[in-house]
Amino acid sequence: MRSPTLPPPTRTPSASAAALGSGALAGVLLVLVAVEWGPLVAFDRAVADGLHDSAVRSPVLTRVNRVLSDWVWDPWTMRALTALSVVWLWSARERLLAVWTGAVSVVGAAVQQTLKTVVGRDRPQWRDPVDTAHFAAFPSGHAMTAALTFGLLLWLLARYGRGPGTRAWRVVAVAGAVSVAGVGLTRVYLGVHWATDVVGGWLLGACLVAVAVLAYERTVLSRRG
Repeated sequence: MRSPTLPPPTRTPSASAAALGSGALAGVLLVLVAVEWGPLVAFDRAVADGLHDSAVRSPVLTRVNRVLSDWVWDPWTMRALTALSVVWLWSARERLLAVWTGAVSVVGAAVQQTLKTVVGRDRPQWRDPVDTAHFAAFPSGHAMTAALTFGLLLWLLARYGRGPGTRAWRVVAVAGAVSVAGVGLTRVYLGVHWATDVVGGWLLGACLVAVAVLAYERTVLSRRG
């Protein structure tokens, strides 16, 4: 059985601006969370209270959110998608890129857990919780992993001639947008994260993808000429 082959790679646009922008915003948000800036805390509390009231009153909708959060958009589901892309790249003899993609996913998980430990933000507390979660709150691991996973998938598609305008890219882009936004909403709706935990996860996931793309194209591709 022949190994799949991929078309020649194309360079993607510079990721410098994306890395700088998302990284700067994530850094500012992290500082505001760490110092417990009043307006941000008030915003998080208002959003959390409103959604929690809905979750308590709507057990069916809450159950749907739990299925989506715990199974469909769980970080391990996202990592399984990354693993499938790594297997595909490896079988297509793009082994350096396969290792790079897998390594970025692992680094993302490490960054996420490190920040949770360093920031140590408490999760929302409820008298009548509808769900539970472990570890510290910031950043949301679900949101960060979804953003990282679909960012990598879109980059890989674009590198091999299936960028914006192609059916494959549009399908993954739509699935990614729904998943990234959806998982963030479910985590806040279920009362296990503050809204800014989710925003922080999105920004950090996007930043890590941009840095990974920038590093790969400036080191690996530059050596290939």
